[in-house]
Amino acid sequence: MFASRRVGSLVWAVSGSRQKHALPNLPYEYNALEPVISREIMNLHHSKHHATYVNNLNAAEEKLAQAQSKGDIETVINLAPALKFNGGGHINHTIFWQNLSPNGGKPSDELTKAIEKDFGSWENMKNQLAAASVGVQGSGWGWLGYSKQMKKLMITTCQNQDPLQATTGLIPLFGIDVWEHAYYLQYKNVRADYVKAIFDIANWKDVSARFENALK
Repeated sequence: MFASRRVGSLVWAVSGSRQKHALPNLPYEYNALEPVISREIMNLHHSKHHATYVNNLNAAEEKLAQAQSKGDIETVINLAPALKFNGGGHINHTIFWQNLSPNGGKPSDELTKAIEKDFGSWENMKNQLAAASVGVQGSGWGWLGYSKQMKKLMITTCQNQDPLQATTGLIPLFGIDVWEHAYYLQYKNVRADYVKAIFDIANWKDVSARFENALK
């Protein structure tokens, strides 16, 4: 008998002592982000692509548990790429869905002040994040993150599904998925139009809450 529970922003399906990652429900309907992101893209992106990352992550973790129980170090090592790729895909997309909203609102005063301090202006931040995201070679993500060590907001990119915090140390606040499956059916090869439009559906309430949590 499976039940589900949420830990942080991720969801697990629980059966006895065995926990399996579960595809999170979207906080809106598939067509809610139109015309910026079409219903067809959202449906495929969430129910197919994200679901695949979840399924593959569960499979990799099951193999890992078996290998560890047997003391099979070679298999443990060989599973690292699959765990990173599918685990990162699950983490990144879980943040991405929450980062978007048909009614994203405005950033908090605290986030606005930090953006103005670290980037000079709101427009400078958006332009830099857009340029970084458009400039990703191949597939990856553009991120607005927070460095606890440097106590500042920073913009960076990650290739493929590399998770931001695990690979850079930055706490993820707002991510832009620039894999082609996120936009190609609608924007074709014009990634810049997609990146520009996504700011219109950014959930600044969610981004602000992530920033406030990062400060703790």
